This record gives sequence, structure tokens and C-alpha cells, in this order.
Amino acid sequence: MTKAEGIIIRTTDYGENNKIVTLYTSEFGKIGLMARGAKKPKSMLSSISHVFFYGLCLFNKGRGLGSLYQAESINPFRLILSDIEKTGYAALIVELTDRLTEDSQPFPGLYRLLRDTLLLIEKGTDAAILASIFAVKMMKVAGIDPEVDHCLRCGNEAGPFKFSLSGGGILCRNCEASDPYALPMTPSVARLLPLFKKIPLNRIGNISVRQETIGEIESIIAAYYERNAGIRLRAWRFIEQLSHFRAKE
Repeated sequence: MTKAEGIIIRTTDYGENNKIVTLYTSEFGKIGLMARGAKKPKSMLSSISHVFFYGLCLFNKGRGLGSLYQAESINPFRLILSDIEKTGYAALIVELTDRLTEDSQPFPGLYRLLRDTLLLIEKGTDAAILASIFAVKMMKVAGIDPEVDHCLRCGNEAGPFKFSLSGGGILCRNCEASDPYALPMTPSVARLLPLFKKIPLNRIGNISVRQETIGEIESIIAAYYERNAGIRLRAWRFIEQLSHFRAKE
């Protein structure tokens, strides 16, 4: 038996009564666990076998699929689960974690980043900003860390800049012709991308960013992941649909 703090980042129905939960932990990385009877309403596992569960879990970790026996919640993330927009951005964060990690590969720093980002969303920090910060920081994990401090061709630090998906970073006005498909960037985005890449979560505070600016950053992030990591997240589509719906209100 093993007891560890973790966050459930994915669940899959298995048979009539069971679920397979994917738990992300500091000590063991990502592990798959069978939650037997979790789909039964009276099962003690039914209330904990869901995405975003964060708590202390008691489980048996085998070579393949382990077994989840019980768990105790540390934070139920009620605010996240009661707000559709926060749920959408939290879903993006856990989906990205799942897509960019391998089973049984401990990465304590990533676990802390995941946990602390969700906790900040729960405390009321802007979910869209936190999701973008998380996604930018995860680019290093994905092996596609972009150059956003200066022009990737000549080193020029003076804008305006465009973002080159194929080149992996920003291009100044003198070099932008090297990539005719480079995406335009406003000065605000050019300032925020390096900040998002470097800022520790405990120094974020109350950041205020215009919705249009965050939308521009999200578009660049989504396109960059798709172009360079082959990842198109389901959560991005949900967030885009939600944004379009609210724009019509």
C-alpha cells in the first residue's frame, strides 16, 4: 500500500461499475489506477473518482494498472467546479499535463506547478491568465521552448515583433520576411510572453490583462503547440466556443 498526495487529471469508464483514474503525483509522476465500483452511487470511491480531485490517495501501485482504495480530499475546488469558464481553463491545464507526460516519470517541479496553478484559480486569480502562463511554461517540458526575449535570427530586442511558429520564437521587423507566415503580435503580447515564461507563480498577484490580449496569446499558444508538438487540445475548442458564445451576448 502507498499513500501519496495527487491530482486526478483523467478518468475513463471501465465496464458497468468501474473507472480508471489517471493520478498525477510528485513522488511517482503519472500513474493509472483502477477504481473498482466507482460508478456505483453508494461506493466510497464515487465522490473522489473525478477529474480535479486533489487529495491524499491510498493505492496499490503495480507494474501496470494499480488499484485505488480510498482518498481524502485536501481541497474540493468548489469554485472551479461551479464556474464553467474556470472549469474550462482548469481542464486545459490537466489535459496538457496528461498529454506531455509519460507514466511513472516523477517530476516534482511539474506537480507543484500543476497544483499551485489550480489552487490560484480556486482562490480567484484570473483563470485565463494562469492557463496561459501554465501553457507557456509547459513548452519547455514539450521540448518546444520558444525564444521570446529577442529576435531569434539577429538578437534584436526592439520591437515590433511577429511570432514565427516554424522558427520557434519572435522575429523583429528586419527579419520578419524570413517567415511570411509569422503571426502579428501587439506590443502587449510581446511584453507578456517573456513574463509568462519566467515569472514564479507566487509572484503573480493580481495581474490584469485585457481580454483581447489574452485571446491573442491563446491563439499563438494553441497554434504553436499544434505546429510543433502535434497537440490540439479538446479544452481549447471548448474555450473558443465559450468565447464566441459570450461575444454574442
